[in-house]
Amino acid sequence: MEILVCLKQVPDDSVEIHLKPGTEEVNLDGVANVVNAFDTYALEMATRLKEAVGGTITAITVGPEGARDAVKTCLAVGANQGYLVSDPAFEGADTLGKSKILAAAIKRLETEAGKPFDLIFCGREATDRATGQLGPQRAETRGGGVITVLVDIEQTAGGICARQETEEGYRKVETATPCVVTVNKPAYDPRYPTIKSKMAARKMPIPVLSAAELENVDPGKPAAHVVRVYEPAKRQAGVKVKEETCADSALKVVAMMVDAKVL
Repeated sequence: MEILVCLKQVPDDSVEIHLKPGTEEVNLDGVANVVNAFDTYALEMATRLKEAVGGTITAITVGPEGARDAVKTCLAVGANQGYLVSDPAFEGADTLGKSKILAAAIKRLETEAGKPFDLIFCGREATDRATGQLGPQRAETRGGGVITVLVDIEQTAGGICARQETEEGYRKVETATPCVVTVNKPAYDPRYPTIKSKMAARKMPIPVLSAAELENVDPGKPAAHVVRVYEPAKRQAGVKVKEETCADSALKVVAMMVDAKVL
C-alpha cells in the first residue's frame, strides 16, 4: 500500500503563548517548532497500517527551509521517504492555497512513481490554526472518498474500513481507495524515535520541490482574512461543593444556580 502523510510544522502547543503587549502579534520568541500533534497521530496510524499490510510511507510538508526538521522527525518514526515543498512564492498561502500546492506536489510524486497513493493521511486539524479544512480540500481537488476524524483503520478487500468516535459510541465507515482520511487522537500514543533511527533519518535526503518543479501551481490570493487576533478570556476557578450528604450538595448547587440566574 502506498501511503502519503501530510504534515505541518507548528509552534509547540505545550507552551502557553501570548500576544505581544499592546499588539495583535503572537509572541513566538523562544517557542520551538514541532510536528503538529494530530499529524503525529496520523503518522503513527499510517505506520501501524504499513506494518500490518506492507507498503511505503511518504511524508510531505509545505513550509520554509526550517520545516525540513519536521520531515526528519517523521523519517525517524515510520516514514520511508520525505519531501519539503518550499518556495518564496508560497509564503502567505492560506489553507486553500496550501491544498492547491500539495495537489500539484502530489501529482508530481505520483507521476514520477508511475502509480497513485492509495491513502493520504492528514491530521484532524493543525494546533496553530485549527481550521480542519486541509483533508476535505485534498479530497475535493483529488477526487475520491474522504473519511474524517477517525481513530482506527484497517484494510478491506475493496479498500479500507475506518472507525470514527461519536458522542454515542463508534461508527465504522468503509470506502474504496484511493481516498483521504483525517485522524483524531487514537487510543495509542505516537512512538518515540530511537537514537539509531534519528541517526538514519539525518542521513536520508529530503528533496525540495519548488514552484518551478510543480505543474500549474497557483495558490492564489488568501480566501480568508483575519479580522482580529485576541487572547481568550481566562477561565474562572470552579467551586467545589461538598456537604454532609449528596442531597445537601445538590440543594446547594441549585441555590447557587438560582443566585447566578442560570436556572
